[in-house]
Amino acid sequence: MGTDLERWRGKLAPLLDDITILPRRKPAGQLVKSLISGRTRDAVSLDAYRRLGKRYHSAARIADAPPDDVAAVIYDVTFAEQKSRWLVAAMAEIRSACPDFNLDFLAAMPIDAALGWLERLPGVGRKVAASTLNASSLARPVFIVDTHVLRVLRRLRFMHDTADISATSEAVTAARPGWDADDFLGFHVATKRLGQIACHETAPACGACLLQADCPSARHGGPLPS
Repeated sequence: MGTDLERWRGKLAPLLDDITILPRRKPAGQLVKSLISGRTRDAVSLDAYRRLGKRYHSAARIADAPPDDVAAVIYDVTFAEQKSRWLVAAMAEIRSACPDFNLDFLAAMPIDAALGWLERLPGVGRKVAASTLNASSLARPVFIVDTHVLRVLRRLRFMHDTADISATSEAVTAARPGWDADDFLGFHVATKRLGQIACHETAPACGACLLQADCPSARHGGPLPS
């Protein structure tokens, strides 16, 4: 299974040619960005994150903000009201444990323990936790899975069609122990991109897929359950 991932990473590399991966944020900032980005286009969530920065300037001020005010700032992300409640509550809990919002201690924890610490925060599931560890300045070697990535890996039969985001993140992370944080992040971005441009939830464009030759769905002329 690990060799499949390495081959797929190579085949998907061209999808990164026109993508600029932004500099790594501090962990608390990456948590905020990831928490508001679920089921929202990247450009929209990035604009919303930047508006939060201009409005509040710090995680501490978000922790003190009325959720309705936060929702008005991130109005165009999906489920803005729910996310604003999670965001304010998560920042308040972080402040209780880390008044300076410095989450660098997560770098020294075993990855499972660090994921567990983050997942106890309101609104934080495996995707947000893995993103906080991997895509931030912590640069931990753990794989980020969103709905696009999950769909691709299920259709490739790397994962069973009932596998969830947590199980898929754990399986990919365990299968490539030699990959570093950048390897996992690049594979996440490329696989997500494939899901956006070809491996659609309905009517996948198998003929445009760089992994067509490896995919049981494409070989059988249509999508298997995803």
